[in-house]
Amino acid sequence: MSPLDFTLVTFGVAMVAGFFGSLLGLGGGMIVTPVLTLALGVDIRYAIGASLVSVIATSSGAAAAYVREHKTNMRVAMFLEVGTTLGAISGAWLSTRIDAQWLYLIFGLALAGSAIAMFRKRHAAGGPVPADPTADRLRLHGEFYDESLHRTVAYRVSGSRPALGLMYVAGVLSGLLGIGSGALKVPAMDLAMRLPLKVSSATSNFMIGVTAAASACVYFMRGDIVPFIAGPVAAGVLVGATMGSRVMGRLDNRLLRTVFVIVLMIVSAQMILKGARG
Repeated sequence: MSPLDFTLVTFGVAMVAGFFGSLLGLGGGMIVTPVLTLALGVDIRYAIGASLVSVIATSSGAAAAYVREHKTNMRVAMFLEVGTTLGAISGAWLSTRIDAQWLYLIFGLALAGSAIAMFRKRHAAGGPVPADPTADRLRLHGEFYDESLHRTVAYRVSGSRPALGLMYVAGVLSGLLGIGSGALKVPAMDLAMRLPLKVSSATSNFMIGVTAAASACVYFMRGDIVPFIAGPVAAGVLVGATMGSRVMGRLDNRLLRTVFVIVLMIVSAQMILKGARG
């Protein structure tokens, strides 16, 4: 493949990744890293470095729109970033001590876990939100206008302390795998904190850029971020994320989740198989 073809293909894939990443709050790394490694033959460490750049671009492209529309819960984001930033630095440090074969396996398992969490969320039922003194004290509760329902939705936050621990794990995965860890952040905010899906997605988009930036510094100093790869990835993801942020408010995510679960499971199986073969 010529350098021009590689750039165009990478840009196109990154644009799709940014679009879906901004819709679901997952970051672009879930699609970018497997395509770069499996389809284009890029070394996984360089792919992860480019993926971290794509995650920052996803956050930059989508977060501004979500903040402007008041979907992002800034207080929740700042509270949870304590755990994710510490985890991201830990994960970046661990990545130098784990063989690439294990990175494939861990990434594949992370994708499978994300798919299961997203599928189970389709059937999650609502209910009374337990009281949370920490959320009350920090004023984490909020409201947003839902375009699909044509009304303002108020919500209360619960499970803030368990969610903080989950965010550390999410940060470790982000630094280790360059995936933005939105696949863990969104389920944690949906299921543990009882945030509405659209708020979880918007808040995750805001958070993943901060988390990725913390670990990207380590990858940059190691020379694992290659401009030839990271450039078209960042540009494509930025375009896709901006497009996704414009349609998320009006979209019913149930069908989108089903398709995305299928894609995640297929890619997960491929990554685990590649890791198992060494």
